[in-house]
Amino acid sequence: MPACLFPGSFDPLTNGHLDLIARLSALYGEVVVCVMQNLAKKSLFSTEDRLSLIRQACKGRIPHVRAVSYPGFTVEAAKKEGCAVMARGLRSALDYEYETQLALVNRHLAPGVETIFLPADPALSAVSSSFIREIHALGGDVSALVPECVLHALQALKV
Repeated sequence: MPACLFPGSFDPLTNGHLDLIARLSALYGEVVVCVMQNLAKKSLFSTEDRLSLIRQACKGRIPHVRAVSYPGFTVEAAKKEGCAVMARGLRSALDYEYETQLALVNRHLAPGVETIFLPADPALSAVSSSFIREIHALGGDVSALVPECVLHALQALKV
């Protein structure tokens, strides 16, 4: 079975991300979760911390997952990792519009790499890393929205 690249900032990893990773793992021989660097965003966790949290959250729960980071174009990461498919999660119609534009640009940059879309689980469709960061910063409870290892990492930031 081929490998699939699942790129994102994962800052932090959410239960919505984990759901998509698990679903991709059932479809592909390997899921390469790729932590991308978004220069427009200030990160809560370092790249190494995000990679570690992805590995911890998937270990023993979701098979065939590998976490890597890449500083450049997502399609270049896909080619480097041997993935002919990139997967993106969709939470809303707004996500669809943005992701479709991105997929078309990526197809231009790397014609051999296809993008597929997976709809979010409706129970998790409102969960985003941005919301998690905001809720956490305001002292709210995110325990039902993130894996346990991420919750502990967030709590450690409050020290």
